[in-house]
Amino acid sequence: MASLKEVRNRIVSVQSTQQITKAMKMVAAAKLRRAQDNILRMRPYAQRLNSILTNLTAQVGDDVVSEYAEQREVSRVLVIAITSDRGLAGAFNSNVFKGVNALVQERYAAQAAAGNVAYMAIGKKSHDYFSRRGAVVGNYTHVFGKLSFDTVREAAEQAMDGFRAGQYDEVVMVYNEFRNVATQIIRTEQLLPLVPAEPNPTAVQTSNVDYIFEPSKEEIVQTLIPQSLKVQLYKAVLESNASEHGARMTAMEKATENAGELLKSLKLTYNRTRQAAITTEILEIVGGAEALAASR
Repeated sequence: MASLKEVRNRIVSVQSTQQITKAMKMVAAAKLRRAQDNILRMRPYAQRLNSILTNLTAQVGDDVVSEYAEQREVSRVLVIAITSDRGLAGAFNSNVFKGVNALVQERYAAQAAAGNVAYMAIGKKSHDYFSRRGAVVGNYTHVFGKLSFDTVREAAEQAMDGFRAGQYDEVVMVYNEFRNVATQIIRTEQLLPLVPAEPNPTAVQTSNVDYIFEPSKEEIVQTLIPQSLKVQLYKAVLESNASEHGARMTAMEKATENAGELLKSLKLTYNRTRQAAITTEILEIVGGAEALAASR
């Protein structure tokens, strides 16, 4: 059985850890509110931009062919893995790693065997993980330090330039989609080449709208497509950012609860140990007194 001093030291240590996890939960909650507001504002814009692009593409038909829609035989692949810069967020980062590994095994096993799968790591944890396992292009570990559209645009442009130059035949994103504080879902989305929009029978049909193109339909579509791709990646980063804070808040709350349960157990052990020590001392005193009385 541990001594009273050892149990007391463990209690102090667990109490300190509990204070840290409480503070981290509060910080994550404050950051989550801002991140959640950002993604809730971003989703309608991204959806509306994609809707406009879909409608315009339907209007112009085959008159405008984008270099970002070129379908090629998939020989080289770029996987954009979006994680966090820090840990202590439960399975947040490891789920992305599992998603990427499952994607490569299921869809790009031949390309991986040939060494033709590259990784773009957004987030320090992603960079640390994939730099030990394959080719990492770009260093975007600074994105979450000051998250903005400009910081993400650089990564999007690198992926787009690589696709146009023929360095990659497909570009895929893997990230955590934010649902709520306790729920994050791994999403795998193809960024390039552009995937034709599937017809939605419940959606309002706007393809027959008589658009007036100014300056020209070619220029409008060619401008909207790169912008839409950048917004799509930015939206994925915002989703991941909100998911990170939600996952860390949940993890720290659970850690605080576990620390509380451990404290109860340690205090019970401490009281039992103390009671045993007091009982032993009493027995020793009584035994000594009886020995003295017998010697007289």
